[in-house]
Amino acid sequence: MLTSSVLTALLTASAAWARPVTRNNGGPSDTDILQYALTLEHLENTFYHNALAKFNDTAFTNAGYADFVRERFVEIGQHEQAHVDFLSKALGDKATKPCEYNFPYTDPKSFAALSMVLEGVGTSAYLGAAQFIENKDYLTAAAAVLTTEARHSAWVSSAVNKGAPWSGPLDTPLDLDQVYSLAAAFITSCPDSNPKLPVKAFPALSYSPAAPNPGDSVQLSYDSSGKKEYLAVFTGLSTLYLPISDDKKVTIPSEAIGTVYGVVTTSGDKVSDDNTVAGPVIMIFPDNM
Repeated sequence: MLTSSVLTALLTASAAWARPVTRNNGGPSDTDILQYALTLEHLENTFYHNALAKFNDTAFTNAGYADFVRERFVEIGQHEQAHVDFLSKALGDKATKPCEYNFPYTDPKSFAALSMVLEGVGTSAYLGAAQFIENKDYLTAAAAVLTTEARHSAWVSSAVNKGAPWSGPLDTPLDLDQVYSLAAAFITSCPDSNPKLPVKAFPALSYSPAAPNPGDSVQLSYDSSGKKEYLAVFTGLSTLYLPISDDKKVTIPSEAIGTVYGVVTTSGDKVSDDNTVAGPVIMIFPDNM
């Protein structure tokens, strides 16, 4: 499971979560998508740059990691810088600039836990944005980044954090609102000159205990709509709609494995911007095989 500091940051992040979300406009342009992707790549690039400057080889060794672990993280950081350079060149004078960030890592262990989350969300971000890209060259370029992000996620999850390298046979796409809002948990400020992205954040959703097991009952915390509500749980391309009790409790599906996402909705069969009440939350369950 994730360290408590990483879970706290993620549990308090707010966003729209749905797969797919019914957007209220014609959808983002290719330029919007590239600026959105660059916003995420700046975040990841800064995350690795700052953490690796803070934690040297000795810090990783003292944390119990083999020598190759930090070396591989350095390579991942170089990949993220290459992604920033690639997208910045494509956008030219429309390129989004990096923001100021606050990441809740305190040591190499919490850094590795957060790396797993960011790489997983990055994979889901490109997967979810692909449907909006009209230019086939941009689509191919995005796919090339997506597969690299997925390899990062698998390596960190398995070789470093000793978990499963995947959550199942299918990855889970996230839409622009959800991903940006999860990222916003780590953004403290951005340049005024940055282009405005076509995204919005939904109210926050959290749960306790912080590290539940499949089959456990969890207490949800959010501002209720006053209507009948469900926790829509997303894993791969599947969606489970779990009725929420009057005291805001819900039981986690016993088959939950790996990374799952959830949002509170007033619909029991389809999630949209209009019926989203709060979310998302991220839960990560171990594969005990």
